[in-house]
Amino acid sequence: MPVRSFWGWGFEDYELDTKAIENYKGLLKSALGIREFNEIPRPKITDILVRPPRFELTCSIENICSSSKLDRISHAYGKSFRDIWRGAHAQFDNPPDYVAFPKTENDIIALYQFAEDNAISLIPYGGGSSVSGGVEPTDNDAYDGVITVDMRHFNQVIEVDQVSRTARVQGGIFGPKLEEALRPHGLTLRHFPQSYEFSTLGGWIATRSGGHYATLYTHIDEFVQSVRLVTPRGIMQTRRLPGSGAGPSEERLISGSEGIFGIITEAWIRLQDIPKFKQSKSISFLEWDDAVNCCRAIAQSGLFPTNARLVDKMEAISNGLGNGREHVLILGFESAHFDVSHHMNAGLEICKNHKGRWEERGADNSIRDQSADSWKKSFLRAPYLRDSFVRYGCIMETFETAVTWDQFSDFHKGILSVGNRAIKEIAGGGFITCRFTHLYPDGPAPYYTIIAKGQSGNEMEQWDRIKLIISDKIIELGGTITHHHAVGKDHQKHYGQQQSRIFGRILKAIKKSIDPKWILNPDVLIEKS
Repeated sequence: MPVRSFWGWGFEDYELDTKAIENYKGLLKSALGIREFNEIPRPKITDILVRPPRFELTCSIENICSSSKLDRISHAYGKSFRDIWRGAHAQFDNPPDYVAFPKTENDIIALYQFAEDNAISLIPYGGGSSVSGGVEPTDNDAYDGVITVDMRHFNQVIEVDQVSRTARVQGGIFGPKLEEALRPHGLTLRHFPQSYEFSTLGGWIATRSGGHYATLYTHIDEFVQSVRLVTPRGIMQTRRLPGSGAGPSEERLISGSEGIFGIITEAWIRLQDIPKFKQSKSISFLEWDDAVNCCRAIAQSGLFPTNARLVDKMEAISNGLGNGREHVLILGFESAHFDVSHHMNAGLEICKNHKGRWEERGADNSIRDQSADSWKKSFLRAPYLRDSFVRYGCIMETFETAVTWDQFSDFHKGILSVGNRAIKEIAGGGFITCRFTHLYPDGPAPYYTIIAKGQSGNEMEQWDRIKLIISDKIIELGGTITHHHAVGKDHQKHYGQQQSRIFGRILKAIKKSIDPKWILNPDVLIEKS
């Protein structure tokens, strides 16, 4: 059975294609002016020293807790650049004191009681794929220690309602196991974030994750029918309903709460029939503005493509798409019930009207555009590639946002301007790429990647400075600090600037009511007061 990496993304034994590594090295040598890469070795668990647990457990929870080195360091970080950099440099200064693996809701309640009685913070943990500091233990002196609560044992599909096309599922189930369990019923959740293989249903709901659909069903919220949340003050079970106008939505309050109100143990989720008809096409544009205007027209057309991801020319060529001179739109439609040729033809007509070009091929629906498949492979490989180049001394990280169409042109120019200036001044060289991950009738969700030269030993501090400058600019120009990566610790400051003051007070009031001793994820989402 594959073993998860204790310091990086994915599996320990995953091997990147040597050719892909060398091609990317060549690209970065040229773009960043690097002559040779100085690779640091992979960290070895035997070389890592961790402090002993700072407190002792009681018999009520000791049978579900582990203090092994592997468990503790593999739950110390998420998977952001900062996390991978520290892991690669064997820096595990603040691991959880214990990792709990509850099997029942009573186990979770026992953990709450222990934590409240002993000033211990609890960190809910699904798959650990957070890229915003959402699972990192607190270092707040108000607490005498930390227990990370790993939900891996809550991993079953309990019930499938084929009449309503819904399922009752435990929160700790990972994406592949969920789809495997639904497949015999001819059903699918069809929610595939990049972390799909290494993230859980409860984690998706807690972070309001973005998934496979580029339009219409973009976030997990759309698929949540009801939720069961275990809080320090009791269990919150929402009613199964297809829709309701009865007051504020309980499910929407829980979605995006990032573990500060409680731990998600179950959810009823809305499913779909497995798609049978699929078509995809890659369309090239010489001018960025033409491509952007095409995306807006598609988003406002009512076609609602499954895939509509615009990739700028720099990112396209680095992922094996295009020729480096053109921007590429990957357009796809799918259905379980009807041929999607009409939708594809209508989408291509919009592309044609905006100077898009593509290769003609047969109308056979079984034939997929190879460029789209190439993009998918690059997309799934990207985190492993990032880990490798962190060890080569590069700064490689992303940030994503959303903004209305009328603001996008000035927003994009502003982000590129301030970003490129920060990269030059702080790192000495680098570049920014952009793609649209999701499209809405009222605006796009641009996703930016920064690749820069690192100063040996100071790469994390360099990235922190660059990120702060760009985050400030995102808020100034009217964007959201995050579209689908959650707030966590990393975005807390800017989320506070984005939200209204009254809503901030409402969140804190709920937190104090449901978790008066502030034991759950105390540094995440909102600031303790």
